[in-house]
Amino acid sequence: MLTAFSLEKVLILGKFSQYNQNSLTMTNRGHSSLLLLLVTIILSFHYSEELQSSKSQNLLRIQRLLNFPAALSSWNKNTDFCSTDSNSSLTVVCYEGNITQLNIIGERRTPLKNFSINSFVTILVRFPSLKVLTLVSLGICGPLPGNIANLSSLEIVNVSSNFIYGSIPQEISSLSNLQTLILDNNMFAGQLLNWFVSFPALTWLSLKNNMFNGFLPNSVGSLVSLRVLSLSNNHFNGAVPDLSSLKNLQVLELDDNAFGPQFPRLGNKLVALVLRNNRFRSGIPAELSSYYQLEKLDISSNTFVGPFQPALLSLPSITYLNISRNKLTGMLFENMSCNSDIDVVDISSNLLTGSLPRCLVSNSGNSERSVLYARNCLEKPNQNQQPQPFCRTGAFAVGILPDRKKHTQVSKVVLSIGIVGGALGGVALVLLILFIIRRKNAKSKMKNHPTRLISENAASGYTSKLLSDARYISQTKKLGEVGLPTYRSFSLEEINAATNNFDIASFMCEDSYGQMYRGQLKNGLLVAIRCVEMKKSYSTQNHMHNIELISKLRHRHLISALGHCFECSLDDSSVTRIFLIFEYIPNGTLKSWISDGHARKLLSWNQRIGVAIGVAKGIQFLHTGIVPGVFSINLKIEDVLLDQNLTAKISSYNLPSLSNMGKVWHGSSSGGSKNSNINKSVKHEDKSDIHDFGVILLELILGRTIKSRNDAGAFKDLLQASILADDEARRRVVDRVIRKACLDQSLKTMMEICVRCLVKEPQDRPSIEDVLWNLQFAAQVQDAWRGDSQSSEGSPSSPLQPPRLTFD
Repeated sequence: MLTAFSLEKVLILGKFSQYNQNSLTMTNRGHSSLLLLLVTIILSFHYSEELQSSKSQNLLRIQRLLNFPAALSSWNKNTDFCSTDSNSSLTVVCYEGNITQLNIIGERRTPLKNFSINSFVTILVRFPSLKVLTLVSLGICGPLPGNIANLSSLEIVNVSSNFIYGSIPQEISSLSNLQTLILDNNMFAGQLLNWFVSFPALTWLSLKNNMFNGFLPNSVGSLVSLRVLSLSNNHFNGAVPDLSSLKNLQVLELDDNAFGPQFPRLGNKLVALVLRNNRFRSGIPAELSSYYQLEKLDISSNTFVGPFQPALLSLPSITYLNISRNKLTGMLFENMSCNSDIDVVDISSNLLTGSLPRCLVSNSGNSERSVLYARNCLEKPNQNQQPQPFCRTGAFAVGILPDRKKHTQVSKVVLSIGIVGGALGGVALVLLILFIIRRKNAKSKMKNHPTRLISENAASGYTSKLLSDARYISQTKKLGEVGLPTYRSFSLEEINAATNNFDIASFMCEDSYGQMYRGQLKNGLLVAIRCVEMKKSYSTQNHMHNIELISKLRHRHLISALGHCFECSLDDSSVTRIFLIFEYIPNGTLKSWISDGHARKLLSWNQRIGVAIGVAKGIQFLHTGIVPGVFSINLKIEDVLLDQNLTAKISSYNLPSLSNMGKVWHGSSSGGSKNSNINKSVKHEDKSDIHDFGVILLELILGRTIKSRNDAGAFKDLLQASILADDEARRRVVDRVIRKACLDQSLKTMMEICVRCLVKEPQDRPSIEDVLWNLQFAAQVQDAWRGDSQSSEGSPSSPLQPPRLTFD
């Protein structure tokens, strides 16, 4: 079919041909050449005009597909796109009539409705000369099509802060000119393939805040031009490839993954190195202290062991140093030097001894400096410190033994002290005998007033007025039916034996409640032991009150306590540490089963519904299974553990301090007016837990971790839009692992109750009973569709009947 332009071209050429035939009699043929040149100019003008019109139409189509974002508000059919002024939100650059750069930065925080990413990319590839493409915060959603590779001239691509999901298409490896690739803040998933070898000029690779998983390919080490590598907040795991050949690498951000256990091999030109919150368990290499260009070092929240290198404090460029929450050892001295320009130093929660360097204490020249050093064994009272034996025990546990020469010198001093001490010992022995005789007499006088020992079994021997006033509903008669041994007190010797004297191999994690160790009792039972540092302001009655509460919270869907142990100060007999012994759950967190990308850890749709029901039942028990209830538990997906039968158990419910629960307990016996206020507070706290549960439900459906409340709101809107669409749209949203296995009615029910849990106003959120009813209905229809003989946990056995709510 001829276009208007091509038809016009044919007519002009026909007339020109006719003119040539009629002009054979002309004596001056130069006139023909002049006319031919004139026609050529006219045709070129028409062709260029049509080409510009086509590009304008395509740009206006992009504007429509993006739902007319504010950044493109000035575009209309009369816009000369190649002559528009650039600003921070919009840039269009042309060269020789071709668009070579298109930058659009929006402000959209929710996905576009009825958006077709295939149509969008199909229009984009009509600009084959594009070298720079920036599409940020525009609500683009869907899997990235492979035909994006048709833009073979691309050098810079930035599509961050959208809702693009699925894996990176293999076709992208054909973009051999690519220098910058930024895909941050999307929903990309899957493993990275070995397409890095196709990008010899790549200098910037940023994949932050996505769902990538698996091992990082060794081919990353071949990107010799790479300057920035940022993979933060994904689910990568395993060893970091050898990056020592990347001589130009300046920024390496691997935080919030599961890399480890060895410290990565790196080049020495790094400016920023962030390894925070991974699974590194090695020592810090000595060559790190020779990274003279290093400005930022963050290796916090790992399990690094061995000596801390003080030279890191005095690196010539260092301004930020964070080594907190590791197992680093060594002695600090006041006369150590440090960089005067250092702004942030965090050495807290390690095993450091000695004195804090004066250069960190003094603020001369840097009044904004932040220095954190708590939870070590330093001789500094300003921030909470551990007792010296704690760090010595930890140092021995990680294999850091004292220097033999120093030990010999100390032995001589000890020998001298021993001679003097021997003389004093005789006097002390006489005084001890007199003390024992006097104590016997005192006991005989006080036989009618027995003294209660602090290590008494709280569950059976200690009763408080608060607990006697509290009424437990009939559910409490089932507390002993969870298949666990009776709650009891443990001796410190039992705790030491169970953890092999707190060997580093038994260390599990550390959080705001304290350190957690894995242990094994003499009867072979595996346990988790939480070590809690206590404030001196806590009285014995407070300790026993909290222990009493902990001992009562036993339920199939809670991590139940087996006992406790007090460690007391030798100075004033005050409680310095409490060891809480819990049942050990072997299968890890729910988070690792849906978003860490382990092939062996994939929950089916039925299992996810069962897990959700289990968590909901645990919340229901905390709310209504004990009077007064436990509320505002700040539940997150990493607080849900799975046992060997994939039964969900809540591991964190405001223990050990039970601060929120304490507010309710203290108010419950304070009179009518206070009770009315408390009931209002409890009602609000109830809905707070519903919102937290909604986030977990969202993560179960999407198969990804929700990082913030804003993310939860954005994905809630995505679910809301898919509920109103067809079943195909709903399946595109869910985790690809379960996409083909879930019945649409079951999926839609789960989505609907999830959206209701996440509504903004607390009073509009459903009750926990309403949540459970919907979850059990979703399990019911799913089981009926699959015809499974084993229904999901909590699901009724008779299909398509309203489920009955229970506390089991």
